[in-house]
Amino acid sequence: MVLRIATFNAENLLSRFDFSGFERDHRQDRVNQLYDPKDKEQYKQMEIARIVSLTDDTRQLTALAIADTDADIVCLQEVEDIDTLSAFERGYLYKMVGEGYRQKYLAEGNDRRGIDVGVMMREQTRDGQDIEFVRMQSHAHVTYEDFDLFTEELSERYNPKDRIFKRDCLEIDVLVGGKPLTIYVVHFKSMGSSRNGLDGKTYTMPVRAAEAKAVRKIIEKRFGKGKTDSKRFIICGDMNDYDERVVVTGDRRTGYDFKVEHEKHSAIDVFLSDGFTENVMLRRNELDRWTVYHTRGPDVQHLCQLDYILLSPALAKSSASIKPDIIRAGQPWRTVFPDGQDVERYPRVGWDRPKASDHCPLAMSINIV
Repeated sequence: MVLRIATFNAENLLSRFDFSGFERDHRQDRVNQLYDPKDKEQYKQMEIARIVSLTDDTRQLTALAIADTDADIVCLQEVEDIDTLSAFERGYLYKMVGEGYRQKYLAEGNDRRGIDVGVMMREQTRDGQDIEFVRMQSHAHVTYEDFDLFTEELSERYNPKDRIFKRDCLEIDVLVGGKPLTIYVVHFKSMGSSRNGLDGKTYTMPVRAAEAKAVRKIIEKRFGKGKTDSKRFIICGDMNDYDERVVVTGDRRTGYDFKVEHEKHSAIDVFLSDGFTENVMLRRNELDRWTVYHTRGPDVQHLCQLDYILLSPALAKSSASIKPDIIRAGQPWRTVFPDGQDVERYPRVGWDRPKASDHCPLAMSINIV
């Protein structure tokens, strides 16, 4: 039988307003920076108008992107809470797919902005097999000390009793047609900007490496170390790291060039180095594995994979002939596509916004045997 699963960073799926930009310029949206509100109350009115006017288009595009995954189970990142997720599914996604995702699960994690990871599931797969929820376990409480993962590299910013996961590792057990499957949904530490003479990726690498090691420890504790080859598990989410990137040079006038550059290290190595899981995106052409376009102006731009579906050896073997799909129709027009990859954007997608998200959904059909 076939299960279709997707992962998607929906980018700030929130139901609240953030007025902190009034006191902190770096938190203020660029539109508001064009105006000079006389006081905080006027600033609040401006921010409410900005968010409300943008949100409807944005969430229609988010829903279209999820609908195009055609997934039975959708793993989500950057969701505020279960009420927000339910309101989005009812008000937007339902119009695209009908009552397809009645089962929703989310636990409050550690992110200071209140963005969590969650899961939506159909009651049956597309071919009529029951999807039955069994249990959910949050691991947001786990500390470096608990898992013996505190290192000297972390001591500058953290202490052993700090929590490892910057959001969570949400563990979901389901039965698909009566067969057990375990899903781990994650959202690792973001790279941020350069600090202490190091680029953002390198500076924050120890944090993501610890998160990845913690996920692996959770799985090995559950199934037995070195005994996971026959188990059905999937690790999904935004891992904010990459083994390779497509460096983009050029501009709209002269044209673009694309060059693949490989990284020496990434946090993803924890999952891949000894065959613990397979990154199924490697089944695609190396120029066509990206899920995010990153730019800080014309001199700094690249495409890379930050979003992952990592399959256990058993699932990778049973689905060896299947490639994952990437839904890019919700990307803004500023995103630079390599030759032959450009897609027809959804209606009302803007140059930078509105858009479905800064990330692309990633989906794959998996044979459960």
